[in-house]
Amino acid sequence: MTRHSLMALAMGLMLLATLPAQAQQFEQVGDFQIHYSAVNTSFLPESVARENGIQRSQVMALLNVSVLEELEDGSTRPVMASVEGRSGALDGDDSTPLAFRSLRIGDAPSQVAVFRIREDEPMRFDLRVRYDRNAEPAEVSFIQRFYIDR
Repeated sequence: MTRHSLMALAMGLMLLATLPAQAQQFEQVGDFQIHYSAVNTSFLPESVARENGIQRSQVMALLNVSVLEELEDGSTRPVMASVEGRSGALDGDDSTPLAFRSLRIGDAPSQVAVFRIREDEPMRFDLRVRYDRNAEPAEVSFIQRFYIDR
């Protein structure tokens, strides 16, 4: 990946962090912060989407999951994690597996999955995040509603 592409990807993922508070959330599990955000893929710059094989569409969204370990001095460091998960309606009757893949920008690893949006319908996400191979995966669940800008 060229330096320009890395910069574009970094800028795109930073965009995810600057969206409203609902878009960037995290759960604390011991000394680890599990950050997750879900946004419409049409928010990604074209170059970022193209370089990473992400379809930009008003009906598609991207879920980004990353883990930070809190250190004794108060700082954090990124941790490689694996993620499994499902998304679907609130009742859970039609949940669909999410296909996560790894992205790394510098030393910041994250797991991303692209999925189809259910317009104006709350979607439930159930994730299992393994950040320590000697511990059980952390379970993270959240609900988010998406809107399609037509």
